[in-house]
Amino acid sequence: MTTSSTTSSRWRGLTRHHLFWPVAVLVLLLLVNVPFTPDFFSVRMADGHLYGSLVSIVLFGSPLILVAVGMTLVIATGGIDLSVGAVVAITGALTCSYISDQADQGALSGVLLAMGLGLLAAVVCGLWNGFLVARMGIQPIIATLIIMVAGRGVAQLITDGQIITVNSEPYKLIGGGYWLTLPFSIFVVAVVVAVTVVLTRRTALGLLVESVGGNAEASRLVGIRSRRIKIMVYVFCALCAGIAGLMISSNTSAADGNNAGLWIELDAILAVVIGGTSLLGGRFSVGGTVVGALVIQTLTTTIYTIGVPTQTNLVFKAAVVIVVCLLQSPKFRAKVFGAAFGARFGAKGGAKPAAAAADTAAATEAAPKMEVS
Repeated sequence: MTTSSTTSSRWRGLTRHHLFWPVAVLVLLLLVNVPFTPDFFSVRMADGHLYGSLVSIVLFGSPLILVAVGMTLVIATGGIDLSVGAVVAITGALTCSYISDQADQGALSGVLLAMGLGLLAAVVCGLWNGFLVARMGIQPIIATLIIMVAGRGVAQLITDGQIITVNSEPYKLIGGGYWLTLPFSIFVVAVVVAVTVVLTRRTALGLLVESVGGNAEASRLVGIRSRRIKIMVYVFCALCAGIAGLMISSNTSAADGNNAGLWIELDAILAVVIGGTSLLGGRFSVGGTVVGALVIQTLTTTIYTIGVPTQTNLVFKAAVVIVVCLLQSPKFRAKVFGAAFGARFGAKGGAKPAAAAADTAAATEAAPKMEVS
């Protein structure tokens, strides 16, 4: 009896963890692919590189993870950044345009300078967004919509409306190269995520971001420089989008100002929501965002694996995302599967069991009453 109670308590605690449902959905999506691709989980070595469906999911999901991590901090402050897709296009266009003009496209110094220019442009976009939101008081969705629209045009101006191709081995490394048998982009993502987690969870920075998202005015009154925090997260988000732009253009050895990073902002927002970060701001989970981005990328892979018709891809994707979001809602689980199921699986906002309600009522009666004179 005691063992059963302990197991039930541990299971209840596990299901109440904020990463339980995103991870469960990710595992389910991976398993869906097995009947259609029996060797889906197999990883093989060829020419000193690891290949397989799992490696491909992480490789092609790397840009989305980067953008989603930056978006997480912006959303944690109560904002949103719709310009990340345009920043991806601008960064790739500027970098590839500079490299293509070089006599020796394989020169490392030229490639590093081109990447620096691309990332500098991304930082400028982030500063502009942060300035409009924090200093001018413009709503984030409107402020970032400016670069979302104008930035795509800037990218096409840089490329003259053409697709610029490059042939540079050093530049190929960041998005399509391998290091220690694994795609190099995985190491880049790991470093960015690790630095973000350390800065936000091992220092006071994460607490400051959450306090600004909870109540920016109250944070300012207690001495927190909320405007600087907001500008900083928009710059960080744009920088992450810039690195993602380098990866995408590097992987294809080309810059497409019209299609690079198209709709990646929506996938990033979905990844953040699936990861458990509140769109109202005030709290965030970097780990949840990484899992959410992998869910989105796995879903994209699954669509092609099971042969969903091309014209219904987006509808199928939207339907699955809706199901995932509903499964994460304690109230939805409690209403659909019943109060007992909701309580067992961590329905904090659902109907409470009768015993719990009785306990609450008893505690209310027993609690000392405060009298105000």
